[in-house]
This record gives sequence, C-alpha cells and structure tokens, in this order.
Amino acid sequence: MDTITHIVLGACIGEVFVGKKIGKRALVLGAIAQSVPDIDFIGSFYLSTTNNLLAHRGITHSLLFALLVVPLLAFIADKWRRPHDVSFERWLWFFATEILVHLLLDTANAYGTGLLEPFSHLRFSYNTLFVADPLFSIIPGIVAIMLIINRTHKKRTVWAIVSIVWCSAYFLVGIVNKLTVEASIKKNAVKENIVYNRHFTSPTPFNNLLWYAVLENEAGYYIGYRSIFDKDKPMSFQYRYKNKVLLQNAIDREDVKNLVTFSQGYYTAEQYNDTLIFNDLRFGQITGWTDSNARFAFYYFVNYPKENDLVIQRGRFKNWNSKTLGSLWNRMMSH
Repeated sequence: MDTITHIVLGACIGEVFVGKKIGKRALVLGAIAQSVPDIDFIGSFYLSTTNNLLAHRGITHSLLFALLVVPLLAFIADKWRRPHDVSFERWLWFFATEILVHLLLDTANAYGTGLLEPFSHLRFSYNTLFVADPLFSIIPGIVAIMLIINRTHKKRTVWAIVSIVWCSAYFLVGIVNKLTVEASIKKNAVKENIVYNRHFTSPTPFNNLLWYAVLENEAGYYIGYRSIFDKDKPMSFQYRYKNKVLLQNAIDREDVKNLVTFSQGYYTAEQYNDTLIFNDLRFGQITGWTDSNARFAFYYFVNYPKENDLVIQRGRFKNWNSKTLGSLWNRMMSH
C-alpha cells in the first residue's frame, strides 16, 4: 500500500495496543513500526532502476525479517523511557502486528512481495487492493487526525478499533469482489472460446469494483475489464502479442533479465518510433477501460536505460483529468 496508508493505520494500531499506556507517543511509534519494512527505499539511492525494482519489497518484506526485527524492536521499546507499565509480551504483539499487517497489505497489490526471501525469490501478489485506495484509507486517516487532536478523549481506543474493523471489512469485500469477477471472466472466456495457460485479475485505480484481467496463451494476452455490476453483460477482450522477438538483441542484458523476472513473465515488447519498449502488464493500462489499445502504465525504454526513473509511477496517471475520473466512475457502475 501507499506510505500514507501504512502511517495512519499504523498509528491506529499503536493506539489500540499501547495508547492507554504511553499516550500520544503510541501514534508516532505505531506509524514508525508500520513503516519499518519500507526501509528498503534506501536502495533507490545506489541501485540501478531494475535492480531496485527487485530489491524493493524483498528481504525487508520477508517473514524472516519480521522474525528478526520484531523481538529487536520490542527489546528497544521495553528499555525506552523507563519506567513504564507495558510488558515485553505486549511490545512483541504490538510490533508483530504492525510488521505483519504491512506485509499483508503489500501482498494485496500487484507489485509482489518476497515473503520467503532469501530462501526463495518467489513474489506473492494477490491483487485484491489497488496500491492507493481512498475508501480503504479514509477512515484510518480521519481517525488518526482525531487521535492527534483529541488527546484525552475517553473513546480514543474505540475510534482506533473502528478504523481497523473498517479496513478489515474492506479487505474482505475486495476478496469477495475478486472472486465474483474471476468467476465471471472465466465464464466469458468459455463463451468466447478463449484458451489460456494462466491469468490474473487486478483492481483498477482507486477502487475494487472495476477489474483489469489478463489471460495469457503462448503468443500473447487477452485483456479486458469487468465491473462487479456487469452481471450478465458479455465481456470484450483485446489481444496483445508478446513480441518477444523484438527483445532478441537485448535479452541477455542484466536490466532486461531483471525486468523479465520482475514482471513474473507478464510482459510485451513494442516498438515506438526508434524506441524499444518493455511493458509490464501487471500494472494495467493508462485508462484502458475507455481505450482497449491504450499503452501500459509500466513501460521501460530498452534503448535508453538511463531514462527510466520512476518507471512504475510515470505512466499510471498520465493525462488524467476530470473526464478520466468520470469515465472510470461510469465504467465502475457498468454504464
């Protein structure tokens, strides 16, 4: 999830665990604890673009990291600003909850999380939440602000619990919506006589009502969009070829090998004028729900490797405006 969501939800969790024991410091400590796995951002200062893609959400997002860092943080907190009446066991549960919630939320996105690093480089991504979903984050955000302003209110803990219940319920709704859409997509694929080897579905920006689907066969991908409100409407797919042959002169380069690994094999190559583009399909298309031929949000300039800063973010909201948001809303509502 995005950094702000981790911070505000972490603050709310901190209030529940130790708010009555250490006061407002629980909010700060919770926000910090929830953000600890993202210490890997340091890699962006010295790693190449593609090496950083693989390093992010790697070892610091692993279960081994959690196993090592939780008791360390609990020990430091237990010795911090004594005397206090927080038991070491409570510190353990607090930090374990913060770190594991962070890992859980990150596995819900398309990026992929290395839970089993360094023993396995397999990335886990269940694609049930968009990386920034306002409806998921708004309640913990409001509650975090209320907790900062109302430092002595008797129902502070209740507010924090409400925010956690809200996030949990929204998370479960996302899973239900995904299962609903998956069943519908498979049904439509059968009707269209589409044969595929594997597939994935992922929510479109800021919601879990409209879903992006990619069905892979040997030559390429069937790409389509499905709202949970589409019901019995037929689904249209646009086919995109992999075009691996375009990468034949660059496939042995380290950056391209890294991209293939990072994309989990969901990629295409395209030629734009004199520029060879590597697309990672997992991050969706730029307004693909209105234009089936839209470019992909993640694209890497193979010919110009030094011009690939912010490779994930740069295409995601390119040329967005009020009309774009309106079209997204209408498609979400199956209009």
